[in-house]
Amino acid sequence: MKPLDRIFETARSAPRHIILPEGDDPRVAEAAARLVSEGLAQITLMNGPDLPGVTALNPSEAPDLVELSEHWHQQRAKKGMTAERALAEMRDPIRQAAMRVHLGQADGTVGGAVATTADTVRAALQVIGRAPDAALVSSFFLMLSCGPSAPIKGGMIFADCGLIIDPDAKELAGIARSAAASCQQLLGETPRVALLSFSTAGSADHHSLGKIREALALIRAADPDLEVDGELQFDAALDDAIRAKKAPGSRLSGRPNVFIFPDLASGNIGYKIAQRLGGLTAIGPILQGLARPANDLSRGASVEDIIAATAVTAAQVAPAPQRLSVSTG
Repeated sequence: MKPLDRIFETARSAPRHIILPEGDDPRVAEAAARLVSEGLAQITLMNGPDLPGVTALNPSEAPDLVELSEHWHQQRAKKGMTAERALAEMRDPIRQAAMRVHLGQADGTVGGAVATTADTVRAALQVIGRAPDAALVSSFFLMLSCGPSAPIKGGMIFADCGLIIDPDAKELAGIARSAAASCQQLLGETPRVALLSFSTAGSADHHSLGKIREALALIRAADPDLEVDGELQFDAALDDAIRAKKAPGSRLSGRPNVFIFPDLASGNIGYKIAQRLGGLTAIGPILQGLARPANDLSRGASVEDIIAATAVTAAQVAPAPQRLSVSTG
């Protein structure tokens, strides 16, 4: 089964309640209608048209707006938030969607078709916050290699390609461990993690390699059963024969399905090369490490992109969530 088909199957098995806050964009509205008609999710659409099976909500006129703003005021009071400002900010669809997810009224939210990545991610970080067991909030792209001429088939996780600019060793270890968990959750595979660099197993000596080697030690200490190795050049990571020559002591039992880049520059460049020249499908950036799922879209996202990102968001939901209904009056 193709990775995206598996994610769709997971979403259909227990349709989750996802809020799409940008319903005034025709792409989002069309995606909402298809998500419901295809049984992939229960959808609340903010500022959108009335659609069969879709819950419509105007965030500025929500009957529980004051209650939501009070929660926001309490969360940010120590940072100078006033009640008046909280009420104004809670009228923002992106922020209100995040608050409803935070309060358990919905399972997740997907935005960014209109809003900037900065605004979408900021709302997720400030309102929903980091999961207690996560070292940090980071991101990944789900890379799908399913074309008929693809040299390898299947799904891969590329991280971090969208959020953490220059992670230190501890942060890099946190990104890798979260990405391994995302691989297990979304792809249903045992994660095999490669920490990428321009050096393989000590073939080069440079101060920038220190954090990769330290991150590897931190990962192995925290999770000794995880298959992880580094530093590895991409060809050595991808190709078992090359890895056997360049890193004969590698603990990887096969081709990695999780690739960890040393910084945002290399990660962002790498995923776009794979997408534009290699023909891989890139879904993301998907956030990992949040207390509840919230994800970003490219402002150039297609309807298919929005559907895929929403299905991934639904698949990120922990089993048996406790939900409250969204109040629409």
